[in-house]
Amino acid sequence: MTTTYGQFCPVAMASEVLTERWTPLVVRELLCGSTHFNDLRRGVPLMSPALLSKRLKTLERVGVVERRDGGYHLTPAGQELRAVIESLGVWGQRWARGDVVAKHHDASLLMWDIHRNIVVAALPPRRVVVHFHLQGSRDRKSHFWLVLDAPTVDLCLTDPGHDVDLEVAGHISTMVDYWMGRTDFKTAVRAGDLDVFGPRTLVRALPTWFARSDFADVPIPA
Repeated sequence: MTTTYGQFCPVAMASEVLTERWTPLVVRELLCGSTHFNDLRRGVPLMSPALLSKRLKTLERVGVVERRDGGYHLTPAGQELRAVIESLGVWGQRWARGDVVAKHHDASLLMWDIHRNIVVAALPPRRVVVHFHLQGSRDRKSHFWLVLDAPTVDLCLTDPGHDVDLEVAGHISTMVDYWMGRTDFKTAVRAGDLDVFGPRTLVRALPTWFARSDFADVPIPA
């Protein structure tokens, strides 16, 4: 860290660690279970590898992160930041939602979040491949494949070569609205905002496989 507030106040001292650009999002990714550098990068796709490495070294130096078992892990001090990050997310969902515009709609990040929140216990006993075609993403990527083979869930950016069981097509904004709790899957399908193709039993089961953002159920002020 190259800057200091020059205050003994704990808020100031904590801010010196946590308010550098990208740092809260790096901590968020660690709290979500990412431990390897490349997985962390997928959660912060606009962050350069050099800057991510720098932030991780800073967090390690101040005792928030430790290197072990070939990855990055939160220390007890880092784990205590869960409440801080969750509070930021709740506040953002309640009060900062008006600025969620097209420039923030990143399909790669959305699908990464969806893939790591699959309800594995609800998956069928055989492998299922779901192909998503999402238009309008900021990163211009539109095709994603979820390979669901409980307990393993893989997200592929290129065709994995398996037969596709389900096709989901729509605009990225609809899937963001679903993820953030502004609509539900069945409503989006009935409204024609999402198209789902495949065997009827799998189409009906599909919404039960997806969890949503941890902040999707945060009550919004009137």
